[in-house]
Amino acid sequence: MHYDLTTLPNGLRVISQDMPSVRSVSIGMWVDTGSRDEIGAESGSSHFLEHLLFKGSERLSARAIAEAFDAVGARHNAFTSKEYTCYWAKVRDVDLPLATDILSEMIQRPAFRQEEIDSERNVVLEEINMNEDDPTDVAHEMFVRALWAGHPLAPPILGTRDSITEMTRDTISGYWGRRYSPKSTVVAVAGRVDHDDIVAQITDKMGDWSGPAIGRELVAAHNEPTINVTERDTEQAHLVFGSLGLRRDDERRWAVTVADHVLGGGMSSRLFHEIREQRGLAYAVHAFRMPFADTGSTAVYVGTTPSQTAEVLELVRAEMDKMMAAGITPEEMTRAKGNVAGSLALSLEDSTTRMNRLGRNELTGIEHLSVDEIMEKIEAVSAEDVVAVSEAVYSGPYVIGAVGPFQASDLEEHVQ
Repeated sequence: MHYDLTTLPNGLRVISQDMPSVRSVSIGMWVDTGSRDEIGAESGSSHFLEHLLFKGSERLSARAIAEAFDAVGARHNAFTSKEYTCYWAKVRDVDLPLATDILSEMIQRPAFRQEEIDSERNVVLEEINMNEDDPTDVAHEMFVRALWAGHPLAPPILGTRDSITEMTRDTISGYWGRRYSPKSTVVAVAGRVDHDDIVAQITDKMGDWSGPAIGRELVAAHNEPTINVTERDTEQAHLVFGSLGLRRDDERRWAVTVADHVLGGGMSSRLFHEIREQRGLAYAVHAFRMPFADTGSTAVYVGTTPSQTAEVLELVRAEMDKMMAAGITPEEMTRAKGNVAGSLALSLEDSTTRMNRLGRNELTGIEHLSVDEIMEKIEAVSAEDVVAVSEAVYSGPYVIGAVGPFQASDLEEHVQ
């Protein structure tokens, strides 16, 4: 995969990929900090800070930022994860200097006006309320807290009502000062872009930014069979069932990509066919992974009528057992590899997707691979590899995160 990478004297990295056939360009400023890096009263700071940076600097107000982006038809937003935060914009190629100017100003010189902190605090609290009203989100949160109890990955990205309510300006400003620096930031750009030109723009806007490198404590994860239930009188039970998985840099990730697709990655997957098509027990069922720097997870989500919970969990366990015992068929292997190739190729037609891939990989230290290089990795996956990785990620100890009209004791047999 062709890309250009320049590291400025202050440690800021600028990575770009030219897409000469498009007229758009996507730029993202990726900061190596997320909820796992928060300490004590900082819980929820990464996400709160993401909101506050759009409130602007002394030079730019929140309205000025919104009007400037709206005036050129830009798309702009941000997102926070457990390990990184990204501020991004997608604009016409001729409007890249505008996006660079706004994003660089937001990152380096946030105003932290008290009245805006108080106003946005209410917005974040409403976001927490919205998530807690969504049983799917709650089930996933219950799973994460159970799987990584006591680990830095366990706390919620949004923080809690108490932590957000009590968070002070000094806490937020202190977290920004501690975690935001040029050495912890990657500027990723994809679309119709000239690398030397964007480096010149970033040097002009961010070349004087200073700050030390930041670190992160990596912690091995261990878990016991655990059930975490939010009891609600719902019409549907929401279940997340899984166990610890692979770190994001584990070379077995190519094999688990194939295994997860066959297990629950699409409408031809085993779980979809068995649980939805054959038995009509669920509308939504899928397998997913959450890879991080020091650990990961592999899990299955399914929503079903509460009275069918036991049957559904037994079917999930049965399909995992089959994967560990016999692997997959040649036909399933062919479909899974074809799906990876097609999905990857289609996704990379969009400049934002390419920008996300560049920024995430550069920030997290993952090798930049072309589509052909990725497919070489996928094509090299054998039936034996699938069995071996299935034994590694599907064998437990199992954890359940759930929302429904039952108690944890009702589900105990399914994690034994």
